[in-house]
Amino acid sequence: MLRARITLPFLIAAGLFGQAPLADQYRAAADKLIQTAKDESGRHAYDTLEVLTDDIGNRISGSPQLVKAEAWAAAQMKAAGLQNVHMEAAEVPHWVRGAESCDLLTQHTMPLDMIGLGGSVGTPAGGIEADVVAVGSFDEFAKLPDSAIKGKIVLFDEPYEGYGKTVAYRGAGPSVAAKRGAIACLIRTVGTASLGNPHTGVTHYEDGVAKIPAAALSIEHASMLHRLCAKGETVRLRLKMDARMLGTVTNHNVIGEIPGSEKPNEVVILSGHLDSWDVGQGAQDDGIGAVLSLEAARTMLKAGLHPKRTVRVIFWTCEEWGGIGAEAYAKAHKSDSPNVVAAFESDSGNGRIQGFSVDLHGESRGPAEDRGGDPTERKAVAVMNTIGPILPEGARKMSAGSSGEDVGFLVGDGAVGIGVGHDASRYFDVHHSKADTFDHINYEDLVHNVQAYSVMAFVLADMPGKLK
Repeated sequence: MLRARITLPFLIAAGLFGQAPLADQYRAAADKLIQTAKDESGRHAYDTLEVLTDDIGNRISGSPQLVKAEAWAAAQMKAAGLQNVHMEAAEVPHWVRGAESCDLLTQHTMPLDMIGLGGSVGTPAGGIEADVVAVGSFDEFAKLPDSAIKGKIVLFDEPYEGYGKTVAYRGAGPSVAAKRGAIACLIRTVGTASLGNPHTGVTHYEDGVAKIPAAALSIEHASMLHRLCAKGETVRLRLKMDARMLGTVTNHNVIGEIPGSEKPNEVVILSGHLDSWDVGQGAQDDGIGAVLSLEAARTMLKAGLHPKRTVRVIFWTCEEWGGIGAEAYAKAHKSDSPNVVAAFESDSGNGRIQGFSVDLHGESRGPAEDRGGDPTERKAVAVMNTIGPILPEGARKMSAGSSGEDVGFLVGDGAVGIGVGHDASRYFDVHHSKADTFDHINYEDLVHNVQAYSVMAFVLADMPGKLK
């Protein structure tokens, strides 16, 4: 009896109760999608991204480029054959970087590789000059006396130990330093490499704490300053930043659909975010995720396949500031979220898709390794595993885990989140930096990704049952 209870979800998932397994039902459709991506859709996606990155460029919230990109995105959706193409507004921050520099004044005078953090305040017009106190972690910082920090520039030189852990220094570092009297905060760039090219990203000022200028240094220069301080040498810097917040403006989520042929009220969302940081071209983060999402839907139409459920493509706005566009969408569509049977989000570059994760809890649950005990998620994973055999080879790893920052807002209201599991081993080399450019997009990987994404999305949009 115990054995029957354990295996029942898996028997249902495998289609052993009166119908063929999903892989058998959808093998012909999958073959059409895979061939279409190979023959035409992969090249179309590649050319589309090239236009977005080269002709429009980076697209920070509030910028003219993002407004231009919104109109471009709507035109692309219409050209792909999507219906009900429209925009939905969200109020977003308008921050500008301005001129910025950081110079070493002691030992030997030299400019340092730096980039201001998103949302940072600027320095006074003439900049600030101060000595540096360098630490390797928050714990090390907490052990310093206030006298060693007051009036200084604090450098957090925390080695990269995974984005989820190390990004805390970018987000919280400035306020942690300001609470103890620091006048500016520098962090070691949050990434797997910099090669003199530091990475930006949003920082968050704690309410009631002084706002101090905040910037990232390249790995090379952060390490150098830390070494000098560790030897007891005085390290003095001049930091100049014209960064400023100009209030809020209106940007838009861009949305288009393939209406479902039989169950139009049930929805599969395919999404990536259109905004980027104001450096590089926003190719990996996240022009490619948006283009892949549209191309997956377009590939269905090109292959002559019309799913039973509605496929909704969404280009989110203002993801880089904490998912502001997605949060606005979730609030406006709260009552519809339980009808979202799968909400895909591609936001980790163009590395090859290795599989997909199912998320029934959003940000309320911990990392993927803590989530294996949920029987509903286990059943959903089992269903996805039955689709695996018709996916491209190398894209068949299914798991329970997070889906993404943007669709996470919908998951919290009852949607099923689907994480797109790209190989992200090189993603944080260029993430949020000047090196996030079109030339780093690998064409063969892109074709593979269109194939995997379109097959999984079509099956979930057409199959008889649902994951939850």
